[in-house]
Amino acid sequence: MAVEIKVPALGESVTEATVAKWLVKAGDAVTIDQPLCELETDKVTVEVNATVAGTMVDLAVEEGATVQVGGVLCHIEAGAAGAAAAKPAAAPPAAPPRPAPAAAPPPAPSPAPVAPSAPVVAPAAANANIAASGPATRKLVEETGVTPSAIQPTGKDGRATKADVMAALSSIPASTAPAAKPAAPGGPRARADREERVRMTRLRRTIANRLKEAQNTAAMLTTFNEVDMTNVMALRERLKDDFEKKHGARLGFMSFFVKACIAGLKELPAVNGEIEGDDIVYKNYYDIGVAVGTPQGLVVPVVRDADQKSFGDIEKTIGELGRKARDGKLSIAELTGGTFTVSNGGVYGSLMSTPILNPPQSAILGMHKIQPRPMVVGGEVKVRPMMYLAVSYDHRIVDGREAVLFLVRVKECIEDPERLLLGV
Repeated sequence: MAVEIKVPALGESVTEATVAKWLVKAGDAVTIDQPLCELETDKVTVEVNATVAGTMVDLAVEEGATVQVGGVLCHIEAGAAGAAAAKPAAAPPAAPPRPAPAAAPPPAPSPAPVAPSAPVVAPAAANANIAASGPATRKLVEETGVTPSAIQPTGKDGRATKADVMAALSSIPASTAPAAKPAAPGGPRARADREERVRMTRLRRTIANRLKEAQNTAAMLTTFNEVDMTNVMALRERLKDDFEKKHGARLGFMSFFVKACIAGLKELPAVNGEIEGDDIVYKNYYDIGVAVGTPQGLVVPVVRDADQKSFGDIEKTIGELGRKARDGKLSIAELTGGTFTVSNGGVYGSLMSTPILNPPQSAILGMHKIQPRPMVVGGEVKVRPMMYLAVSYDHRIVDGREAVLFLVRVKECIEDPERLLLGV
């Protein structure tokens, strides 16, 4: 008996996903827990594994198709019997050819009637078959203009596949073949032969929509300051080896900035709040999002209750979340619920930028490249390792005074890190 493999629960409020890639094909033998496909949600990529060992019967949906939670992805014939059953299924077609040789001369005209049977499909049934097919197939039908009744479905339950559409298209005489629709609404592009068109991933579309949402809904402003990194760099250089031996993690700058931000958030609660309808929600917990760039796009995993964690715990958590992000292994829970975000564009060489809010949060801190610059210190000009800091904030809830004071508090804690240790 074939076992259905369905789309698993993908997290709160996530109801659909895109089949990014199939890792197996029909007829393959699979083992329990073997990855079958990758599903891409708005936030993460999730692997779907086999629940039984056996043989892949079919793939119910194509790559690029949108699937709902609980929808059927494929079928597996469980056990060794499944593999054996797959071969007898192919045997019956071999049996009919035996009587065929004897009757081969007479049935010569028989193939002719078989070909016309393709267009004989009733229009209503043909349209229903196309409607039940995957989105990629339906899109190809629309682009090519092939008449549904000319398509002979070979997929499960009478569904048409892309191969069926192409077969129908190739069988139409060139003189009557419908003209394909232009790929882009603007018509042919002048230099299309030197361009590559790639469909946006679900993650990239989500990033684009959320950033645009932040611009459209928030009264977003950015304020700047600069911080002298001398003392933090000296402390890090002096203790980094001992820190790594004790905590098993490298001592970076991020833990200092997370702790400094928490000190500022406690003094200025609006920066840690959010607007919900006509209410302002002040959060007395500090779940700090840390922006991580990956090949798939920007993600913001969350360090939960960062105020209760030590420097070592924060560095280990950030390191673990960073590895998961790059491997595409982050869960939905690890990406949701942040109260404030820290983004470090300095790792890529950015000297200054205006970070965009991560809705529904009301503020985000942007770190930048450490650059030696001449500074006046004690009446003397000295070269100091300086970093520009930027805080973008939603002016609907955070006033300019609060944003500036928050950034000054972060600056004080970084320039004098003993304040973080003593809580002053």
